[in-house]
Amino acid sequence: MESGGAGGEGETAGWRFGAANPALAVAGSQSIRAAVTRIYRCLDGSGDARPVTFLFQNAVAAHLSRELPYAVSPADVVLTAGCNHAVEIMMSVLASPGANVLLPRPGYPLYASRAALSGLEFRHFDLLPDSEWEVDLAGVEALADANTVAMVIVNPNNPCGCVYSRDHLAKIAETARKLGIMVISDEVYDHFAFGSKPFVPMGVFGDVAPVMTLGGISKRWMVPGWRLGWIAATDPNGILRNKKIIDSVIDYRAISVDPVTFVQGALPDILAKTDDAFFTNALGVVKKAAEICYEKLKEIDCITCPHKPEGSMFVMAKLDLSSLDGIEDDVDFCSKLAKEESVVICPGSGLGMKNWLRITFAVDPQLLEDGLERTKCFCKRHAWGTKFLMMMTRPPC
Repeated sequence: MESGGAGGEGETAGWRFGAANPALAVAGSQSIRAAVTRIYRCLDGSGDARPVTFLFQNAVAAHLSRELPYAVSPADVVLTAGCNHAVEIMMSVLASPGANVLLPRPGYPLYASRAALSGLEFRHFDLLPDSEWEVDLAGVEALADANTVAMVIVNPNNPCGCVYSRDHLAKIAETARKLGIMVISDEVYDHFAFGSKPFVPMGVFGDVAPVMTLGGISKRWMVPGWRLGWIAATDPNGILRNKKIIDSVIDYRAISVDPVTFVQGALPDILAKTDDAFFTNALGVVKKAAEICYEKLKEIDCITCPHKPEGSMFVMAKLDLSSLDGIEDDVDFCSKLAKEESVVICPGSGLGMKNWLRITFAVDPQLLEDGLERTKCFCKRHAWGTKFLMMMTRPPC
């Protein structure tokens, strides 16, 4: 195990990450963008107010720093073409020979897809529905071994609709520190929290374990097509920088796509000057939709929602097949629902949760109510005994 380098009091004996995908260094050496980026990183900005360095990274660094007990360096921020691009980069960067990464179940499938494409082994730990979808930390420890380099969390959570408390995030950081791994915190839904728990960035605990924060403007600002996100080392001890993880991210970014240029130009104003009323209104709309979704699901006997959604735009609900006739599993349920009622719901199997459903409430309230009412009718029609009753009450030919 490698030495942990600089760190706070009581630092773990070593960090298990550091050996990045060797192909990236070779690829990056062929890129003029990577070379120029490293030259920019050599600039000494102290006492020189001239605008030479990364203006757009500066905007992201300032945006993230507002909620952290330390300042994020612009040199530790890399812009990406949306948060999906950030996921692609991180899974590729960590794909050193033999390495593995721990992913949540249920989770955002792109992490597993990108890990598989990069040749990075992935293992799933459970989120606990009876504990507001908190991370099964004992399960994380059981899964990890000497080749584990990172664990992924999504907060606020897609697909569960939960928001992690400060206390739970602290426990995640302590677990990561104990295991010597980094935390990749997907915060693309940052501040999309409308329940009892406020959003707390994982970077608050960056002094406990190093955190790579993934974010973007698509969700909070509701501009998904603008394709601008970021990767930021929220790591006050500089461990990720010392381990060359940031350099590897830059190497990958240098041979990949650029964020949209005009959106980069608008980014400083987007992050710093959006009126709070916009966010308040947007959260109000989504909160109302979440309440409609939760209350309508209560009316459907074969679907159970463990917790009222408090964040993001999704909720997970459990499907009770024992009360349904002729439905094999969640995929069969969703397929027949689409065919019979023209309602599309994502089967949980695609997220690692067989016989669960992922339901989005990012829908016009009237359409949402209509869709869930159709789902209720579908479930009644397929309930045990319904066919028999229909045959008994059918008029004679």
